[in-house]
Order: sequence, then structure tokens, then C-alpha cells
Amino acid sequence: MSYTPRRLFGSLATAMVTPFHADGAIDLDSAVRLAKKLVDDGSDTIVLSGTTGESPTTHQPEKNELTVAVKEAVGERAFILCGACSNDTAHAVRIGQGAQASGADGLLVVSPYYNRPSQVGLRAHVRAIADATDLPVMLYDIPGRTGLAFSDETLDDLATHPRIKAVKDATGNVEQGVERMHRTKLEYYSGDDGLNFAWMTGGASGFVSVVSHVASSHYRKMIDLLDADKVWEARELAYSLRPLVTAIMGGGQGAVMAKAAMYLQGVIETPVLRLPLVGASDDEMESLKSALKVAELL
Repeated sequence: MSYTPRRLFGSLATAMVTPFHADGAIDLDSAVRLAKKLVDDGSDTIVLSGTTGESPTTHQPEKNELTVAVKEAVGERAFILCGACSNDTAHAVRIGQGAQASGADGLLVVSPYYNRPSQVGLRAHVRAIADATDLPVMLYDIPGRTGLAFSDETLDDLATHPRIKAVKDATGNVEQGVERMHRTKLEYYSGDDGLNFAWMTGGASGFVSVVSHVASSHYRKMIDLLDADKVWEARELAYSLRPLVTAIMGGGQGAVMAKAAMYLQGVIETPVLRLPLVGASDDEMESLKSALKVAELL
């Protein structure tokens, strides 16, 4: 008998880039076009204002405008998960409240970076954001960027909160995550495209992907195969996507390479980024073009 896990946040979430015009202003028309493409290709959740969406350098009015535009564009076809991420708790609360007012369906909350509070402080930070809205919350555990991992004790505590429902795990430790998933009963989502298949066979609900900018239809097929207990077929499909994973996530920065890919495909107007991010190098662009051509995506 096949088993399908709970999927409050969908099964295939794309951490969407935030398009900009040549002058650096947010490009809502391109954002709407991109969001529609992702949903048409198989994404059932769109993550806005995450790190891939350059959340550190977009401001709250822009975040709200982006949420409104994308929500209106995709309607009920996709779950809209918005980042409420800051190392200033009061700021993260305001971002979360703005997201809810703008139509978000859920919040993504990362541990505070750089100031690195204690686990007690981390729990207080997350609870303050979760208490500030009526939206379900997905925690984001990515200690390689934040310098602050969620401990077992912290996850056990936060799992008791009525609105904290899931974890996006980018720790690289699938074995630990599977144990935590079973113990806390939280939904788990892969936060590393290179480990999506491993996470799914471990019982994860889905994954939050950057490579799905170009491979949503392939990842949707992989999920459908796994749901139908066709593990070997799903494995081969996952392996075939390795060149794309390498091209987008292997060398360059994910947000940079995903935005470059969308520009090459003509989905967004420009590949412009906001500093401190800069565009892909010539070598990175050539590798990306080659991988897209081999995959018949360019």
C-alpha cells in the first residue's frame, strides 16, 4: 500500500527569484510571468522573499507588493509561502504581519543569523513570529548560512506550537532529519536539491527547490513516481537531473544562477541582482547554457 505524507505546504515548492528591472527596481510583470510558469510546470507552492528571492536586500513594501501580485496571478493554484526572515525579531514580526495582510498562506522562518542567540533566544524569536499571525509556519534550518542550528530540544519545544507545522532542512544530515521528523511529527521538506530524492525516500513531505525554476515538470514527475511506489524509476529521473543541479547549485550562488537561467529562457526581463550579489561569471554562464541545452531547456 502506498503512503502519502501530510503536505500542508504542498510537495514541490520553488524558492522563486525576485526579478528586477535594469535600474534595480522590482519587476512585478516578470514576477507574475515567472510564478505562472512555475505553477503551470508543476510547482504547487511558491516561496517569495526567501534567500533565493534576495530577501536581505528587498524591503517590506516591495515584499508586500510582490506577494499581492503573485497571489492574484496564481490564485488558489499554489500555496504562497513568504519569508519572515530577519535577525531582528521585531522586524521579522512586521514582515510576517505584512505577508498575511498581502495574502500569504504561510510563513518561512529562519534562525537569527550573525547575532547567534542561545537556543532559548531562538525559541523566543520563532514563537514571537508565530504568535504574530494566524498563518502556519515552516522553520528553516540552514546553519551553514546562519551559524545557528535548531537543536533537538528546540525542535521538540517548537513542535508543540499550534502554528508551527514543518521544517525546511538544509543541514545536509538526512539521517538526523528523518529521526526528527518521526519524533516531532512535523512535516519535513528537503532544502537541498542534491538531496531531494534521499529526503523523499526517507519520508519527507516534499522539497523546497531552486533547480525547479527549470525542472518543475521533472520534479513533479519524480514526486508522482514516488507516490506510486515507483522508486527505481524516480531514482533514475533524479539522477538525470544531476547536471542541472550542478549547473545551478554546484558552483555559483543559487539565486544568481536561477535568475540567469530564467533570463536565458526569456521568462524575466533582466538577470539584474542587488549587491552584494553579482552576476554569473562567463564560465558559469557557459556551463549553465550547456546544461540547459543538453536537457533541451534552451
